[in-house]
Amino acid sequence: MKKQFKVEELLKNTPVMTEVTVKGWVRTFRNNQFIALNDGSTINNIQCVVDFENTSEEILKRITTGAAVSLTGTLAESKGAGQKVEIQVATIEILGDSDAEKYPMQPKKHSLEFLRENAHLRIRTNAFGAIMRVRSTLAFAVHQYFQEKGFFYVNTPIVTGSDAEGAGEMFKVTSLPFDNTPRTEDGKVNYKEDFFGKETNLTVSGQLEAETYAMALGQVYTFGPTFRAENSNTSRHLAEFWMIEPEVAFNDLAANMDLAEDFIKYVINYTVNKHQDDLKFLEQRLLDEEKNKPQAERSEMSLLEKLNFVLENNFKRVSYTEAIDILRDSTPNKKKKFQYLIEEWGADLQSEHERFLVEKHFKCPVILFDYPAKIKAFYMRLNEDGKTVRAMDILFPGIGEIVGGSQREERYDVLIEKMKALGIDEKELWWYLDTRRFGTAVHSGFGLGFERLVLFVTGMTNIRDVIPFPRTPQNAEF
Repeated sequence: MKKQFKVEELLKNTPVMTEVTVKGWVRTFRNNQFIALNDGSTINNIQCVVDFENTSEEILKRITTGAAVSLTGTLAESKGAGQKVEIQVATIEILGDSDAEKYPMQPKKHSLEFLRENAHLRIRTNAFGAIMRVRSTLAFAVHQYFQEKGFFYVNTPIVTGSDAEGAGEMFKVTSLPFDNTPRTEDGKVNYKEDFFGKETNLTVSGQLEAETYAMALGQVYTFGPTFRAENSNTSRHLAEFWMIEPEVAFNDLAANMDLAEDFIKYVINYTVNKHQDDLKFLEQRLLDEEKNKPQAERSEMSLLEKLNFVLENNFKRVSYTEAIDILRDSTPNKKKKFQYLIEEWGADLQSEHERFLVEKHFKCPVILFDYPAKIKAFYMRLNEDGKTVRAMDILFPGIGEIVGGSQREERYDVLIEKMKALGIDEKELWWYLDTRRFGTAVHSGFGLGFERLVLFVTGMTNIRDVIPFPRTPQNAEF
């Protein structure tokens, strides 16, 4: 039995005159002779030359765009331009026909909206093949980085009774019937009769549970699905997405910043080195897209320039207070060019402010820290000034915030006071408070929305295009 080769292997390493078998999908078939074959291993197709004079008419008719085929032949130097090698086909087997007239992924440019409506087939296009190969490698690099650094991978619950963010926008998990739902005497849903005996939801974060493991294993990370029932039908929101959340015992905020910067540079660098062809294609795609935009809306950097901008610059560390002063005195603020004007300390920064700091003012990635306590979560450590917390956000060009984290509040009494002030039930988080009662220590962590990272690395502008099957308001197709 002849060895089956991947297209990537044939194009890179295989010597000519080798007898090969390759299986894949027909991208195009020209002049009843030239098949452009792709098997997903690379963005590049391999040309396969069919001996049409000695191939039956019946077989030739079935070689249509989208058809799955198996080809056996000899790898030879290509006579055509644009490729070094081609396959001189000896035998061809049709594994699965394609209805040429009805197949949606014709070899032409399709709108992203059309491709979202055909998410089960869009992976067969060059763009989505490139995006998903990059996504796969980024995910591998995440695990490799943390494993090399001695972190332990923790699978935190998907079904939870706690709301880590305090946002309240969560999907309920229940086995109770919608008709004749059991009620208490005062008419409320009787969750004691539910499967878990209490109200439960899909998780928005694994952080709180990961903290408990960090207080025994030292350094841990989660990488799993999270859910938010936020009714935001925008290019930046998903109802189901993946989060990377490391937690490290004995790390203060400065060490947390060091870890986040080192981590994000590692995974981007690893992916850039592995996917030059895919990223060059996506870079050209982005340039073509931007030609249709007004000059003022076009990016000042190409995709690879943006990635190198992150890799080659040290991240500038700036306090929130300093950032507010810079923004308040900036030309766009004074000339009222910002959509959200900065007038006073305490404002919650928007993407336009974050991008100004990165792209115009500092001209490097920025880590903002020491935010006002009132705009951050309860678990962030309160500073001695009593009004700011040891929070940090990493800001990138073109996207704004990509990482959010903090030194966690390890002091039991301070955490209790913060929870009371925000109306958070101590009984619901008794186990979280226990970690502050027994062997408490300084610890820190951060969260990185994986799709935001894929969005940045691929240059895509809609988050629905960097996850295989997006879940958004009124859409749970596929």
